[in-house]
Amino acid sequence: MLKVKAPSPLPYLIAAIALLVGGYWWFHRPGSPPSIASTSKSALPAPSPATNPTFSLPSTVPAGTVVRVDGSTSMVTLNQNLKQAFEQRFPGTQVVTQANGSNQGIRDLQSGKADVAAISRPLTDAETRQGLQAVEVARDAIAIVVGNSNPFQGNLTAAQVQGIFQGTIVNWSQVGGPNRMIRVINRPPVSGTHQAFKDLVLQGGNFGTTTNITTLTQDATTPLLRALGTDGIGYATAAQVANQQTVRVVPIAGQRPEQSDYPYRRWLYYGYQTPPNAAAQAFLGFALAPEGQQAMVQP
Repeated sequence: MLKVKAPSPLPYLIAAIALLVGGYWWFHRPGSPPSIASTSKSALPAPSPATNPTFSLPSTVPAGTVVRVDGSTSMVTLNQNLKQAFEQRFPGTQVVTQANGSNQGIRDLQSGKADVAAISRPLTDAETRQGLQAVEVARDAIAIVVGNSNPFQGNLTAAQVQGIFQGTIVNWSQVGGPNRMIRVINRPPVSGTHQAFKDLVLQGGNFGTTTNITTLTQDATTPLLRALGTDGIGYATAAQVANQQTVRVVPIAGQRPEQSDYPYRRWLYYGYQTPPNAAAQAFLGFALAPEGQQAMVQP
């Protein structure tokens, strides 16, 4: 009787090895997003080329180019540092910066009054549907601050901060301080930091409406810090208060804004209208290049 020769297992073995190698390459290829297990809960992930648009550093920018930037008060120092470095790198150019708040920067971008919007919050779905896009340019932290003359010297937990700004904790004695009312100084809703605070600190909740909470009408850090006095508490971008002599940063669960485990960390963005005009392309290319990144952190 004729015997049928069994098929060799070699082709199947080769195919299996190829699938394993291909799968390993796919999940470990350069630029692939980090796995959930390898990403710290408190640290922001690095910008990914898949989600953060790229711009090339221009070799030259025509003299007479004007870049109009408006937006977040949290990014005033960053914008000024980039302005000086950009104008020095490309003689004859001009960067005009304003700080009318994230929302106003976006409106100016949409109306054509600005080339770049400095924003301290992510774009909304509605804004992206209208043709706006944003790039992550810097990491920052929101600092909780009190006046230097405030007798409270302790730490706060994340739950205590939520309670204070939502109006369920209204006396300093409830968090280990003296028996006096807590005055909460809040930024106006037009502030990008106001929205970021709701997302990061209040976990999507709303600010309280108790009588001890005052909401400023203008998004400006200096008036907020001046209003703190001996019993007030407020918040600002960490870079804005790092060198202030009249206020003190309150640690959160023992962590300060410059530490990697600090809970209130966020991205700062530059927004632009798609497709970006030549001025926006040049400025964003410089901002994202090593030279621009170094300029941002200058004191």
